Amino acid sequence: MTLLTASLAAHRPLSRSVATGAARALSAWRYRRDAMRLAAADDRMLADLGLARGDLDDALSGPPWEDPTVLLRARALERRLGRHRVAHGFPPRPPIPREWGCA
Repeated sequence: MTLLTASLAAHRPLSRSVATGAARALSAWRYRRDAMRLAAADDRMLADLGLARGDLDDALSGPPWEDPTVLLRARALERRLGRHRVAHGFPPRPPIPREWGCA
């Protein structure tokens, strides 16, 4: 192994991580652009998707390298599960008796 090939082998992990970071940044930019297009939709169309205007504001307020669609998917899923009264995997909580004075 020559000095040149040893040097290239040592820099391979660095170049791979730089390429991976650039690919993630490009993907996040594309997802942010798509979320901004959703922001142009009216509230009724957003409701059809299970979203509210505030969800878009929250998602787009994050840093530019963060994927806003992760939050949007989570919010839409929460609403869908809430509409069907799914308890997110936890058993339903029994009601508190009135005599306890906490209700």
